[in-house]
Amino acid sequence: MPESTPGPEMWPFGPFVMIIMAVVIILPFWFIFSKAGYSKWLSLLMVVPVVNIILLYFLAFSDWPSLRSANK
Repeated sequence: MPESTPGPEMWPFGPFVMIIMAVVIILPFWFIFSKAGYSKWLSLLMVVPVVNIILLYFLAFSDWPSLRSANK
């Protein structure tokens, strides 16, 4: 019966895959937060499980500082 978990030969790639996935998630939000007028560093919170949902709703429904300054 085949195992569902990877064997010991795959363990060294685990951290590498996690770093790649974090970059894939963080990079677009880095630019989104920058264009919205918020700190780019908020994008690092997108890899935190429950905080990312809260932050996504905050980003969707808040008044963006960049748009406030453009309308004045």
